[in-house]
Amino acid sequence: MLRVSVTQDNALTVKVGKKDNSSENFRRANKILTADSEPVHIWDFSGRTTYILMNAWNRMPHDSKYDSKSADHEMPLEIHIYDLSKPVANGADGKRDGLALTLGGSVFSNGSITDMDLDSSSGRSKQVGSGLRGLDNLGNTCFMNSAVQCLAHTSKLVDYFLGDFCKEINTHNPLGMKGELAYAFGDLLRKLWAIDRTPIAPRQFKAKLARFAPQFSGFNQHDSQELLAFLLDGLHEDLNRVKCKPYSEAKDSDGRPDEEVADEYWGNHLARNDSIIVDICQGQYKSTLVCPLCKKVSVTFDPFMYLSLPLPSTTMRTMTITVFSTDGTTGPSPYTVSVPKSGDTRTLINALSNGCSLRDDERLLVAEVYNNSIIRYLDEPSEVISLIRDGDRLVAYRLPKDSEDAPIVVFRSQRMESSLSSFGRKSWKTFGTPLVSSLPDDTVTGSTICDLFLKVMTPFRVSKDDVSDADERIGESSLVNETADTDMSTDTSEQTSLNNNTLEDETGTEDAMQFFLTNERFPDQRMKIEMDQPITVKGPLKCLHVVVCWQDDGLEQYNLSSLDSLPEIYKAVLFSRRPQDTCSLYACLEAFIKEEPLGPEDMWYCPGCKEHRQASKKLDLWRLPEILIIHLKRFSYSRYTKNKLETFVDFPIHDLDLSKYIGHRCQQIPHNYRLYAISNHYGSMGDGHYTAYVYDERKKGWYDFDDRHVGPITEDNIKTSAAYVLFYRRIQEDSLDTGTDRDSDIPT
Repeated sequence: MLRVSVTQDNALTVKVGKKDNSSENFRRANKILTADSEPVHIWDFSGRTTYILMNAWNRMPHDSKYDSKSADHEMPLEIHIYDLSKPVANGADGKRDGLALTLGGSVFSNGSITDMDLDSSSGRSKQVGSGLRGLDNLGNTCFMNSAVQCLAHTSKLVDYFLGDFCKEINTHNPLGMKGELAYAFGDLLRKLWAIDRTPIAPRQFKAKLARFAPQFSGFNQHDSQELLAFLLDGLHEDLNRVKCKPYSEAKDSDGRPDEEVADEYWGNHLARNDSIIVDICQGQYKSTLVCPLCKKVSVTFDPFMYLSLPLPSTTMRTMTITVFSTDGTTGPSPYTVSVPKSGDTRTLINALSNGCSLRDDERLLVAEVYNNSIIRYLDEPSEVISLIRDGDRLVAYRLPKDSEDAPIVVFRSQRMESSLSSFGRKSWKTFGTPLVSSLPDDTVTGSTICDLFLKVMTPFRVSKDDVSDADERIGESSLVNETADTDMSTDTSEQTSLNNNTLEDETGTEDAMQFFLTNERFPDQRMKIEMDQPITVKGPLKCLHVVVCWQDDGLEQYNLSSLDSLPEIYKAVLFSRRPQDTCSLYACLEAFIKEEPLGPEDMWYCPGCKEHRQASKKLDLWRLPEILIIHLKRFSYSRYTKNKLETFVDFPIHDLDLSKYIGHRCQQIPHNYRLYAISNHYGSMGDGHYTAYVYDERKKGWYDFDDRHVGPITEDNIKTSAAYVLFYRRIQEDSLDTGTDRDSDIPT
């Protein structure tokens, strides 16, 4: 039995007496409760501990004779009790409410949550909470519930926040929240580990989030990873043990050994950042930048809180481009190629050249087409293809390789169409895809332009069996131009025939094409091309822009439907069922450490060139934390679209081995990890739902946390395409030797 006496400040002295216990129990108590044992702190969340202990003390005899005789046969133990049933204001000098029972150097030093039985003869302790407690959904707060449950089952954080964490609150950190976020999270954590299994409504914690992070205010759906990143960073700043941060200037490697540079960076980081979050969640990676021109190499070592891994399917992009011949041998043909998303125009052209079996004496001229006109050429090899949208339309023209410096001619076709806006009046409208041909080196005339156009139009010519005699005569002649005007405002009587090549059919109507030179900047300004008129190519681009005006009879000789159906870069099919992509977590790691060029918005200032360069970048893992958080980048954003990848990632559960990915080979720390929690996302981006899977070390099983509902789930079912954030903890070396995980300090 225990004998209790009361001191000041809610302190009790509990004495284990030899008279009231068997010799064996007294001997065991002496072994546990040594003379230099630290005081026991009982954080009473129910208000019953004080009541029970005081009743026990009132029933005990208090004569001094008994006490003096028993002094040599008693082991004193000081207990401090804090009544959590009475709210305490934030920042109350270490008396902040909490839930913990700690005893330095005792059997409870593993941080387990227990409630001590007053009858020491039993030799056992009762559990206080299992941690299997749900959180109410306050309105699209499943993202918050999922992230909190994963952190609430991170053993080191549980031990820390159920202990006396208040002494490390940094209220003077300008980057922190004066401890309020840490207090709110600690309060929520203690409630989750209380005896009561009733679901909790985390309104106070949600209010703190909205106050310090307005992006989480309201009741819109958010990203659990973004919440997790803010929460970990906020807790770190609230609990940062560094009160005055020293200034440290980052130095370049300058050829020094990586170990020396890494330790220097890590030391500078710890001099300014020291908290429980840094202790268990932060690692370090190596970043290598290489200038594409002067080959200057810059090596830095930066800390990380989590790893954001790309899915291999997100690193590649499928693009469809239509290829046109310029010699009239073949018609247009679409080709679909796969290129890296971070690639450039050179990468795209190389892939397309292989896809269309480009000959050695040919080159590709790639252009973007919009509204039946070429709006730009992709002639800059280093231009990134990420600027090209899925809805854009690209074409590629096969040109002679020896004509790279030769001028080209671009043909746009027009035909007469009725317009509703002009009350049925007909006007010239552009249609189809522009066609391109290279100009010869000698003198160019109107006949040259006509011959080049007829040549590139050869694949579209209908068979002779379907052509009338008049059409055949038109095809064999050098098609004569008729006068045309864009708005039909000019007098058609001014139409003239050139070179006496005008042909008329039996009814006397004229069947012909017209060719007009136009200005690229002012397309409405045009000049009719005479067949014998010399044409001079001007301008730095050496490009002629020619409009071909078709008459109806001329259109009947060609099948131009393929020019009107230019495919998009990528056409997403709604409600289509496609095979699910699969990959391993190791493949995601390989994609993460793969060398790739920086984007134009992330240009690096090269100290050698003294200019911003599009350098190549490579990441390597250098120092891994005890708790490794892995974020799978399922969501992709652009100016116009938001997509989610449903790729199934096969991740290890019992042994994630990262040994081969670590650059710091000299470390004696094991690099094997075991999974203990998953944040899942189901559905699409706007209306999805978050849950959490958590491993219960005490019951040796997995549990599904779906807001307020908590239930068991088999290990075979935790691997899904919904896995979004993975939580791993390091496996200690002795566990690896025996094949078991002994580093299991989840509260029991």
